[in-house]
Amino acid sequence: MLQSSRQFALLLVLSLSLAACGFHLRGPQAMAFKTIHLGMSEYSDLANDLRRQLRTTGTTEAVSTASDAEVRMIVVADNREKNILSLSSGGTVREFQLKRQFRFRVLDKAGREVMSLAEIAVTRDITYNDNIALAKEQEELILQRDMQADLVQQIMRRLAAIRIDPNAPAPAASAPTAAPAAR
Repeated sequence: MLQSSRQFALLLVLSLSLAACGFHLRGPQAMAFKTIHLGMSEYSDLANDLRRQLRTTGTTEAVSTASDAEVRMIVVADNREKNILSLSSGGTVREFQLKRQFRFRVLDKAGREVMSLAEIAVTRDITYNDNIALAKEQEELILQRDMQADLVQQIMRRLAAIRIDPNAPAPAASAPTAAPAAR
């Protein structure tokens, strides 16, 4: 009985010390905007994962048309690569590197850039063996899903960091430039 009360007291002290230092689990973060247009195919896995994560914020929703959105995410590039890292002495592949690069920027409704061009690169290394090729294919699919989950989390953190200034001037219309005068 005495030992269990000591364990309870120790657990209580540890819990209070964690709460006192400001520790809390990372949860969904509130965004500075209510609606966003994702600027990618509605049917892509990445868009589905981003929409799911945006719903967890409870305040932000992905909309299907850019005109209905407060901000627009412009996807500049979404590239996947599979590079050979090492070969055996017989010339067979031993290791691959899976890489995904995602570049995007965010504009507000007026066309002002609220987040400049951001690049996120996610990589994973995978060993390869011809004797268990099917298992290695499955491992590669799992790593690709893991990379996408990591990518979604990084995009969400960058979107949460956006601060919209309602007093910022609208972008100037591009006027034709006059030709320099000849001397």
